[in-house]
Amino acid sequence: MKFYKAKDYNDMSRKAANIISAQVIMKPDCVLGLATGSTPIGTYKQLVEWYNKGDLDFSKVTTVNLDEYKGLPKDNEQSYYYFMNENLFSKVNIDKSRTFLPDGTEADSDKACKKYNEIIHSVGGVDLQLLGLGHNGHIGFNEPGIAFEKETHCVTLSERTIKANMRFFLSENDVPRQAYTMGIKTIMSAHKILVLISGEDKADIVREAFFGPITPQVTASILQLHNDVSVVADEAALSKCTDLI
Repeated sequence: MKFYKAKDYNDMSRKAANIISAQVIMKPDCVLGLATGSTPIGTYKQLVEWYNKGDLDFSKVTTVNLDEYKGLPKDNEQSYYYFMNENLFSKVNIDKSRTFLPDGTEADSDKACKKYNEIIHSVGGVDLQLLGLGHNGHIGFNEPGIAFEKETHCVTLSERTIKANMRFFLSENDVPRQAYTMGIKTIMSAHKILVLISGEDKADIVREAFFGPITPQVTASILQLHNDVSVVADEAALSKCTDLI
């Protein structure tokens, strides 16, 4: 596990974009596993800027996203499909027929999860998986539990996650209670993993996840077992790990 300390959010975003752009340049037809939320917005903005300068070509890239809210259609402003389109897909030359997310409109959870697993297998797996880190240690929407879920599954979101996501909705009641998410086996099968973390409020969970015991109670702790993980975090997020890095 490699740690890259960034001065602030902008520096973190730039460093992360460098790693992703290197992957695209080295393998133009790579499969990128993408994430949503506030943390990667700056990274996507930097990638778009480099694309506009002619430094990047996404025409052969395939993407698979970590998750999607169950019950939200693609045109809902809080759906992750809408997020990805607004922050990346509509701003670069990616082939949208090769951009994949779980189908949030599929009410049958088993059917939705099976279909998304088949898509991930059909593209040959993920070359570089982008992750954020939840306050409770979740990655994707893999909430703390008694076991590591393997592949795509439907998860009931924890109250802490619902409250964390409430800022994106009009009220807490509008936040979906369930989501479809890639499982831990799928995430761990990626050739490379890139974790972005920003803010002092993440300092405790950073230490617990990456230097504590490996347990499904802290889902991200499983990343300690992967052989190619890069953690790009700002000084605030790493403030309680200075004795360990």
